[in-house]
Amino acid sequence: MPPAADTTTAPHTGVRPQTERSARHRSTYLGWLFAVAIAAAAFNLRPVVTSLGPLLDRVRADLGMNPTLAGLLAAVPSLCFALFGFAAPGMARRVGPIAVITAGMGAITAGVLARSFAGGTAVFLLLTALALAGVAVSNVLIPVVIKRYFPQRVGPMIGLYSMALSAGTSLAAAVTVPLTGALGGDWRVGLGVWASLGALALLLWLPVMAAKRERGDRAGGATTDKLPITRSRTAWAMACFFGLQATGAYVVMGWLPKIFQDAGVSEGASGVLLALTMVIGVPVSFVLPNLAARRGDQRLFVVVLASCGIAGYAGLALAPAGAPWLWATLVGLSNCAFPLVLTMIGLRARTAGGVAQLSAFAQGVGYLISIPGPILIGRLYQATGDWYLPLGFLALLLVPQMLFGLRAARARHIEDEALRPAAPAGA
Repeated sequence: MPPAADTTTAPHTGVRPQTERSARHRSTYLGWLFAVAIAAAAFNLRPVVTSLGPLLDRVRADLGMNPTLAGLLAAVPSLCFALFGFAAPGMARRVGPIAVITAGMGAITAGVLARSFAGGTAVFLLLTALALAGVAVSNVLIPVVIKRYFPQRVGPMIGLYSMALSAGTSLAAAVTVPLTGALGGDWRVGLGVWASLGALALLLWLPVMAAKRERGDRAGGATTDKLPITRSRTAWAMACFFGLQATGAYVVMGWLPKIFQDAGVSEGASGVLLALTMVIGVPVSFVLPNLAARRGDQRLFVVVLASCGIAGYAGLALAPAGAPWLWATLVGLSNCAFPLVLTMIGLRARTAGGVAQLSAFAQGVGYLISIPGPILIGRLYQATGDWYLPLGFLALLLVPQMLFGLRAARARHIEDEALRPAAPAGA
């Protein structure tokens, strides 16, 4: 953001005011460049996953990938997000969060491009994991740089970040198949073309990294000491809330078209309905963080979003073809718990260093919690042959999600809880 002007020098020479104006212009330009770079990075955080889903059958057939490995591929994103997310704060303390995010954009670009040339399943999985490692560290650290460099605009900047992430998610899901067809029908081209957006984001982050010149611990914020974060009840509640909302989001991305198709909705219409659940997050992801950041706590939003999900899953179970657009809209609104939890991560710590540790803990533990969800839903569907039990289970999960969310949404700071002296024995 533009720095405050310095008015303490003599006005007679005209040199100092001119220098100040130049500095203000440079600062304003850098602020806008930083905001655009954040949006570009966010746009690249989901096409790695959502561009693959529509082409998975072609990829499996070409690479000779068996169903077990295809199932493993579905679990790889959450696993990578957890493992590399835990490592992100340590990397940021050594070289600075901006440098790590820049490297993350490079990993996304290289992984997405190189996997389109993979000749076998193992190489394809390895290169996908490389791209997902870049996604993971950026997931954790973008809220950190927002907290550090935009401390008075956390809500609007998280809104911009969330909106761009939702836009990238929905665009990749909606256009990958027609784009692949327009480019000749080869899945390798259809997946590899998304590397161009990663390269664009990388080009934006390189000048930001050069301008900020972060160095090691100085980049971590006011507090670089590691907090005993597991002592914070808010951190645990945030992690559980994050994990349960991620479970619902990945189940919807993986299974919603099948739910509609089993109810008689056409394949094309079911794809459009899935796109609707993602597209609705674009405007909501911009507005919701701004509204949430203005309140002392965010419990109202936790309840409203969970209620939308319960209603949407009930409609899908009882009359999926009766009002499919309504059910898709309600489920899409429920999935907007993601920008809400990102906003709360930025608000529940006092410093950028605290945000880094909370973000890594909440996302790392949360993604580990989410790994079994899509697999369990598939098993329930296979065992019963219908969607009543799986959808009932998803609706039931929204109850603990709401309870953990209510705890995480209270106006607390993790530093106060983590650093509070332990009560003496017998007290």
